[in-house]
Amino acid sequence: MGLMKRFTDIMRAKTSKVLDKAEDPRETLDYSYERQLEMVQQVRRGLADVATSRKRIELQATQLQGSAAKLEQQAKQALAAGKEDLAKEALSRKAGLGTQLEGLKVQHDQLMAEESKLTTALQRLQGKVEAFRTKKETIKATYTAAEATSKIGEAVSGISEEMGDVGLAIQRAEDKTAQLQARAGAVDELIASGALDDVTAEPGGDIQAELNKLSAGASVDSDLARLKAELGAGAAPKAIEVPPAKEGQ
Repeated sequence: MGLMKRFTDIMRAKTSKVLDKAEDPRETLDYSYERQLEMVQQVRRGLADVATSRKRIELQATQLQGSAAKLEQQAKQALAAGKEDLAKEALSRKAGLGTQLEGLKVQHDQLMAEESKLTTALQRLQGKVEAFRTKKETIKATYTAAEATSKIGEAVSGISEEMGDVGLAIQRAEDKTAQLQARAGAVDELIASGALDDVTAEPGGDIQAELNKLSAGASVDSDLARLKAELGAGAAPKAIEVPPAKEGQ
């Protein structure tokens, strides 16, 4: 039994916790207000029923009073005609109506008292319901504001965590950029000092320059030999005076 009771208590606690998370107090307050309005309507219907019964008794009493007055008039007419027995009969019936009127009066007084109580109860209930409505709206407004503030806080907290991750990413990017810049600067310094060959220079540049010079010299010697052969085959050319070179040239 003890184990079963403990299990039941645990299940109730878990159920209560789940319901507490799912419950919206604003909906609970609205539902309670609607229930109170239904109670007010019930009291109003009860009051209307009592008032209707009271009005019906008043109509019955009015009718009986009319009948009693008619019987009294008939009794007077019977006495005037010398018919005492008929007059007594009319008065006897009037007395019976008087008894009924007394009973109706008792019922009327009871209904009046009940109607007065219900009217007072209805006024008090309406005042309580109106006060509850005002408090309900205040609580709902406060809860809505608190809920909005809580959501904003959660959003700000999430943004803060995300910005922390972004800050780390920015820091890593800045560090990597600085490393690349430092490496590029070191390479430029090495190239400027000649420690590294310029990657834009053609491979074997110095050797190619020497070969180009030898090729140019061989071409000049060949042209010179050709001109000499042409001059040796013809008349000796007139000497060409070459003016002396000026100083500074």
